[in-house]
Amino acid sequence: MRELDPARTAVVGVHWQHEVVSPDGIFGPFFAEQVSRHRVATNAARVAAAVRSSGGLVVYTRVAHRPGYPDLIPNTPSFAMIAEQQAYLEGTPKTRIIDEVTPAAGDVVITHVRLTGFFGTELDTILRGRSIDTVLFTGVATNLSLAGTAYEAINHGYRIMIVSDACTAATDEAHQASLETLGQLGEVATTDDVIRKLAG
Repeated sequence: MRELDPARTAVVGVHWQHEVVSPDGIFGPFFAEQVSRHRVATNAARVAAAVRSSGGLVVYTRVAHRPGYPDLIPNTPSFAMIAEQQAYLEGTPKTRIIDEVTPAAGDVVITHVRLTGFFGTELDTILRGRSIDTVLFTGVATNLSLAGTAYEAINHGYRIMIVSDACTAATDEAHQASLETLGQLGEVATTDDVIRKLAG
């Protein structure tokens, strides 16, 4: 595992929203049990705290739509389900980030309306403004929005690191397969590994 320069490191927490990780969220039936069983939110909070305290940047990505869904293109079954079930409406409780990883003062929250965190947002501008060169990832789902945002980070020139026990997918098999693929393009490390590196 390469060294981490805390001042040039950011952690991006992908979709730590009630709609995704709480049992009563639209996608909770897919992910809530995995999040709870593997304690990934606890680990994500530990990573965020370590990045924050070492002088790095903490970022969260979240999905939220305008009333009437003028910003939603239902070109996938999941996107179509969002409109059908009136989910992810800006200002509603389930779009909030869960308390366990709630943003602190100085953290950045990126709102987007497509699958990934860079597309159509100011995320790259914010990271470059802080001279970030390494992006850690936590969140849900390892094989979907997290992977997609990590691939975008690579295309934007960032070094990536996936925090293996601070993210999950709908199944352990999908999670592990994604880690193996992402490990070919960046690094995969545990929460404890990352905290040790940030502490120097």
